[in-house]
Amino acid sequence: MRILLFATLAGALLLPEGLSAQRLSADGAAQTFRFLSEQYFDQIYFKYSPTSGTAAGLHQYDTQLEDYSSANIASEVAALHEIEKKLAQIDPSALDAEPAGDYAILTGRVHADLLQLETIRNWEKNPDSYSSGVTNSIFVLMERPYAPVNTRLRAAVERERHIPQVLLEARKNLKNPPKIYTEIALEQIDGLVSFFQNDVPSAFTGADDPKAKAEFATTNAAVVEALKSYGVWMKSDLLARSNGDFRFGQDTFQKALLYNEMVDIPLDKLLQIGLNDLHKNQAEFARVAREIDPNKTPQQELAELATIHVAPDQLLATFQNTFDSLKAFIRAKHIITIPSDVPPVLEETPPFMRATTQASMDPSGPFETHSTKAYFNVTLPEKGWSAERVAEHMAAFNVGTVVSTSVHEAYPGHYVQFLWQDQFPSKIRQLLGANSSIEGWAHYCEQMMLDEGYGQPGEGAKDAHESKLIHLGQLQDALLRDARFIVGIRLHTGVGGAMSQEEAVNFFIREGYQSRSIGEMETKRGTSDALYLYYTLGKLEILKLRADVRKKQGAAFNLQSFHDDYMRQGPAPMKVIRKAMLHDDSPVL
Repeated sequence: MRILLFATLAGALLLPEGLSAQRLSADGAAQTFRFLSEQYFDQIYFKYSPTSGTAAGLHQYDTQLEDYSSANIASEVAALHEIEKKLAQIDPSALDAEPAGDYAILTGRVHADLLQLETIRNWEKNPDSYSSGVTNSIFVLMERPYAPVNTRLRAAVERERHIPQVLLEARKNLKNPPKIYTEIALEQIDGLVSFFQNDVPSAFTGADDPKAKAEFATTNAAVVEALKSYGVWMKSDLLARSNGDFRFGQDTFQKALLYNEMVDIPLDKLLQIGLNDLHKNQAEFARVAREIDPNKTPQQELAELATIHVAPDQLLATFQNTFDSLKAFIRAKHIITIPSDVPPVLEETPPFMRATTQASMDPSGPFETHSTKAYFNVTLPEKGWSAERVAEHMAAFNVGTVVSTSVHEAYPGHYVQFLWQDQFPSKIRQLLGANSSIEGWAHYCEQMMLDEGYGQPGEGAKDAHESKLIHLGQLQDALLRDARFIVGIRLHTGVGGAMSQEEAVNFFIREGYQSRSIGEMETKRGTSDALYLYYTLGKLEILKLRADVRKKQGAAFNLQSFHDDYMRQGPAPMKVIRKAMLHDDSPVL
């Protein structure tokens, strides 16, 4: 995930002033767009988000750290407005189909960045974006051995030199944050301090450069003290004046949805789409629960399902054990092409991601050449948690949801999509993916795999009873995503009725069939990840695309060909993908 940072445009955009779109030839439009897209990446996206450069596999950025100063934010805003103006001078109808899609994606990203910086203004509201942001900048250097350990240690030293200043800039920038944002930052801060005290030094124990090791001892100690001081400041100063509002409001929410996902469906209609899917999945859950035991209510069956899980110390191995059966099923049933036999690496979620994430996939960047592993992160219970809290956390990894999580994160979800990234048609599609086509694909796979027969006895389940439990787990995960869809809209816009944070937690419990601890985690996430409806949104978009392609192709329709064709488009917004696969502008939903 790219952390949004604040860049400036150092070089001039060399499109002559006053040159109108209508005067550009088709070749001129194409050449100008290629130039501007490269300018965006070189002069905005990477230059002032060097951590994104490292994550993408461009290691010339490894020794640089983001500049979080308000002056630099103003510079990025100016730069984005400049490139926005230049892009507007290109007539996209003069471009071929594929670059025309890229043009729409890049224009949307520029608009989304401006909306974030000028209107949402997360840099003034979210203290965790600073402390977790700098932690991530070091994590991407130590996570994979893309270069010798001495080289990566020297890069870490250079980044660490600047971290104390970042935390000072945070004190200047943060103005009346929402209380929940400061609470999340405080919840994370001890883990971040521990990360620099323990995990970072351990990652570089193999280094033998005396000068770098001595410098690291100094810079790392300074980072630890700076983070501790930041935590004290948040608790003693910032928390008491954290009275801001995290809510986007209807106008900003609708714009963010349009710019990021190319969806302009009115919010009341969108909310109804989410409610319809929620009710459909609840009805299916009740039907399967009755098959298991007609004398129990769905809630009683859910409570029993929550207790059927492995011990926390066996969880990573349990996920690992699902990989072979998933891959064998995908190949036997011709679901999708898997471009590589190398599996992802399972590990515990990094500390700075644990407060709001249960499981995630962290692939190498599209330009990484020396270490191309992908990491499947799983959040384990923390030491010191009560038995009740551990049980609630592990309920999210029951016998059913472990399967749907493996499908979502690995096969054929995020990991398989990552394995296709070399075939994505452009840098824009490799780097500026739409969440509805990334998370939507992974969520779609959870249902699609069961629809195709996975989870039946002998196909991932040992018997008919376990098969039904796997189905319930898939439905529970679908209800979680439905709840995100509805909570995100209601929490941030009031459409369908304003929703408080406590009401959101209760909605996840009652309607989304989640434990209280998960409901609290999901509500925290929703306060900042306002568009986390993109899971269900993307799934429904893909299901409609599949139905429309099947209708168009008739007897010639082939599921593997459909999925492979979808992959080849890259994770673009559905509007772009539908144009490529159906050659029309029919509605995404």
